[in-house]
Amino acid sequence: MSWLLSSLRVAAVAAVGLLLATSTTGCFSQKQNEGAQLYQTHCSSCHGEQGQGLRRLIPPVAASDYVANHRSELPCLIRNGMKGPVVVNGILYNQVMPGHPKDLTDAEITNLLNFVQQSWGNKNEVYTIREVSELLGPCNGSIIR
Repeated sequence: MSWLLSSLRVAAVAAVGLLLATSTTGCFSQKQNEGAQLYQTHCSSCHGEQGQGLRRLIPPVAASDYVANHRSELPCLIRNGMKGPVVVNGILYNQVMPGHPKDLTDAEITNLLNFVQQSWGNKNEVYTIREVSELLGPCNGSIIR
């Protein structure tokens, strides 16, 4: 009888552990993949599915020296867009990049930037939401919902 109780306890602990593991995964999986989803929705049509850009028209974000070297400018660039010449990986680009003045929160910009910072050969430091909010301050771009 004691082995039965012991077996039931082990099974109960395993079931609770499995339940916690799957419910925790469910809670965080959307946020964990939010940056990739936001990139797909807002960026990939121009910068490409793999961040490769479009020939000499639209700069890459994959293995991009610009992404690595302009960290403090990137949140405002996403919020307000960009126009005028820019050099990325030694190539001059001069197209308009639309911004997202009202549709992305600070947290979403953070997740989007962190996805780009860690994808396609980029190995850059990730952002915190606080950092992104502070960087958005000078361009009047902070949105918190």
